[in-house]
Amino acid sequence: MSLDLNSILNGWPHENGTIKVRKVPGLDGREKLQLRIDLGLLQMEMEGRPDGQRPHNCESLLVYHQRRAARATERGEDYDLSPEQCGELQQEGVQYYHRYLSLFQIDDFEGVIRDTQRNLDLFSFVDEHSEREELVWTFQQFRPYVLMMNTRAKVSILLADGQFGDAIRGIEAGKDRISDFFQQSAFPEMEAKSSEMAFLDEWLEEVRAKRPLSKLELMEREMERAIASELYERAAELRDAIRNFKTRPEVGS
Repeated sequence: MSLDLNSILNGWPHENGTIKVRKVPGLDGREKLQLRIDLGLLQMEMEGRPDGQRPHNCESLLVYHQRRAARATERGEDYDLSPEQCGELQQEGVQYYHRYLSLFQIDDFEGVIRDTQRNLDLFSFVDEHSEREELVWTFQQFRPYVLMMNTRAKVSILLADGQFGDAIRGIEAGKDRISDFFQQSAFPEMEAKSSEMAFLDEWLEEVRAKRPLSKLELMEREMERAIASELYERAAELRDAIRNFKTRPEVGS
């Protein structure tokens, strides 16, 4: 059997500027996730560590180090990551990056939430267990992007369910988390230049513009039009209706 991959790649050409992802059945009976890149493709497991490995019989290197750190804490000892261990953890984090990026393309937002939160946990773990600021920053510099992707996945689920109010609050919460990161970092001025903040700002305006008006908002707008048209009797009726709407008890209260 030829080991040349061209027979596979020619049938699924790479396109610059396009992220191409597909799910395929694996020989082991489990679905695999494939990401087309310029020089070939990446194949990942849908769950667990993307390459399917179980380092030290754990789901991931992060889980392995988390368990070791917990045991060290129980003994009253510090747990310090070496530069080599940080490098291995960073390499593993890249695997999860490729997977959550791929999962986002196929609208598997729950998977995106899982993998982005996993990498956020990785950043926090390295921050807690390394005193080398330059090493910590090699992880933390990606926190705004991962927070943005985490927010996009959560909000996309809400929008699919038509929950525009919760979606707006979700975007605002994501912006707050990114802002808090910058303000607590050594580079607070970077917030003003953040492409992640700019994206969420623009998306927030789009969602607000598409949000259906509530019954109260519709009445308020109708009252404004009645006043502008000097239909004062109708405006008074709407004013009273709005007042009653605002003061009526909530259902089930």
